Formats: sequence, structure tokens, C-alpha cells
Amino acid sequence: MKRETLNMHANRYVVGLMSGTSVDGIDAAVVHITDGAEGNISVQLIAFENTPYPAAVRQEIFALFDPLRATVNKLGSMNVLLGELYAEAALSVIKAAGLTPADIAVIGSHGQTIYHAPETETLHGYDIHYTVQIGEGLVIAARAGIPCVTDFRPADMAAGGQGAPLVPFTEFLLYREDRRTLLLQNIGGIGNMTVIPAGCMQEQVFAFDTGPGNMIIDGIVERLFSGLTMDIGGEIARRGMVHAGMLELLKQNPYYSQPLPKSTGRELFGSSYIDWLLDEAGKQGVKPEDVVATVTLLTVWSIGDAYRRYVRDRQQADAMIVGGGGSYNPVLIGFLRQEMEPMGVQVMTQEQIGQSSDAKEAVAFALLADYAIRRQPNNLPNVTGAGRPVIMGKISY
Repeated sequence: MKRETLNMHANRYVVGLMSGTSVDGIDAAVVHITDGAEGNISVQLIAFENTPYPAAVRQEIFALFDPLRATVNKLGSMNVLLGELYAEAALSVIKAAGLTPADIAVIGSHGQTIYHAPETETLHGYDIHYTVQIGEGLVIAARAGIPCVTDFRPADMAAGGQGAPLVPFTEFLLYREDRRTLLLQNIGGIGNMTVIPAGCMQEQVFAFDTGPGNMIIDGIVERLFSGLTMDIGGEIARRGMVHAGMLELLKQNPYYSQPLPKSTGRELFGSSYIDWLLDEAGKQGVKPEDVVATVTLLTVWSIGDAYRRYVRDRQQADAMIVGGGGSYNPVLIGFLRQEMEPMGVQVMTQEQIGQSSDAKEAVAFALLADYAIRRQPNNLPNVTGAGRPVIMGKISY
């Protein structure tokens, strides 16, 4: 079958690639997409793999988060290197699915976010906001022999949006229910919440970044506990006690009360923030385990605060479905149940509803790429603040 025909076929295979703000590795998913009646689609996960970054590559990516160290040559070379690694991940998961590259209609790759600046600044008389994701799509397409869609955010930003969050578009397609209002809470490096009212139309969905997800937890663990990059299973937080004074200080960050639409990232809650946080913890004599417990509860508080501040009065939710790496932290999930269930919101993980927390965002970018290659709008203007629907993603052949 010719690829041009396959792209428009009612049944098609698509690959999605995701590398998040935690820089844990490359998530790769193969999905089977089937068109249904009235524009509905069904998506089945066929195969999923996670490929950790080589330690040296991960360190080099983290160095690029510092604008003073992110020189043009380092950005350029990493952009191409990531294209090579993403292509290898795509080919590997295609093989795991028992397919060949000729079976795949398109690859969608989020890329690695290096810098995201959604707030407008004036430059030489122009209102500017911008974003930088790397992982060269032309390299992926050339190595895999498959069209590749990358760099999704700029089209939305050019239309006045923040270019984030992007996944709510796919959550509306895949999770909407007639009788229940759902909160889709992702806890990756950053936390994001999507509100899907019962029986809603697309324009009724709203979403935003709640604040830090695992980013601060991981950063603290990496600084204070030699050889660790995350709090595996929440074991460190379990040994600690929440420091009330430190928690109250952390709650004062102005991001939490910023009006919608809003998004955030490592620029606000990255290395400089962790430097400040550890300095404050030292002044207050907070033990390392207690710091981890405190920032774990901060993530949970930020989710509950966001629900109370932006959602509850507009739309009482029935359930929260949690995905991302944070869903595997039982201490965090326990805190989250204590936070949300007294407000009448049942907390479940993706696994508890038969889905995959690991694969969720890779599946989302497969679906976003499928829309892009078929030239259909794939943003939610009411979520991102864009002035109109746009087709996000740059297509490489």
C-alpha cells in the first residue's frame, strides 16, 4: 500500500514519541487509529517502550536548560543527536509491535523542551513569546523512512496562545463521558489538569498547568541523596515529615494565583528555584527526608488549590484520573486522595481504568500528528488562549 493512501485510510498505525521535562528518557508508542461515525475515532495501544537517555546525554540536555550554557553549537548538535535517538526509539517500538516502517502512516514527536516562554514581551516594537523544542524531525523522517511531525507548540503561539498544554485536545477525544465530569491530572515534571465536563463540547474543555509535578521532588532528591534521580516509590517522603513552615513559604509562589490561561516549566521551577529552596531549608534546619516529604505535599496542594481556585465553582468534578510518573508514587497518590476525596472527587490512576500512565503522552502525540498529517486543527484555543483553531506541527518527509 502506498503511504499516501495509508495516511488517509480509516485504519492506520501511528507512532508517538515523548520526552518530558524530567528528561528520564524517550517514551515511544505504536497506536492503531480507527475512524468512526460523526468524526469519532478509537485509539488502541499496540506497543510501548521507554528508552532511558545515556547518562552523558542526559547531563548535556540539563546543561542546555541554562541559557548561559546553551550555546548555538551545543543546541544544534543536540538537536541532531536527539533526532537520531528518537528515530532509533521509533524503529524499535515498530519492531516490538510486529510491524515494519512501511506500515506506519506518520510519527509524532514532542521533542525535548529546552525553553518555554509563554508570556509576551515587547521586542523592537513587536509582542514576542516563544518556545524551543529540539529533536530534528528531518533526521527522524530520514532514518525511519516515515513522515514525522514535530515542533507542535509554535503554531498555537503564533495565533496568540501559550503553546501549552497540548494534551487536552486528545484527552477530550479519548476520555469524555456523558454522565461524569472528569479531571485528567498529569504529574510529569510539571503538573497539568484538564477539565472535561460531562457530555461537553470541545469548546467547554479547559486546562492549565497546576505547577510543579515531579520536577522539584526529583531535583531535591538528586541534590541531597547521592546516586538517586527520583524518589522511587515515595520511600524517602515516607520516612520524612512535612515541615509546615517550609510548606507555607513554598505556597506563596505567585504562579499558583496567576489567572488562566497559564503554563509553566523549568524556567520557573528548575535549578534556580531548587537552589533557593535548599537555601531556605538550610536556614530552617529542615532534614533532607522532610524536604522531600514537604515538596511532595506541595505538588499535591498545588493540584487541590488549582481545583478549588479555578474549577470547583464552575464545574464540580466526579473523578480525577492521574497519569505520568507521579502516579507511581504511592505516597503522592495517598496525599492526593486525602486532598481531593473530601471534596467529592474520586482519585484513580490510568492503570485503574485499564490505561497506561507511561504511554499516555506518547499516545497523545501520535494522535496530534495524525490530525496534523490529515490537515485538521488540533489545538484547543480556549485552553491555550489562541485566537483560533490551528494545525499544530511541522511536517518532515
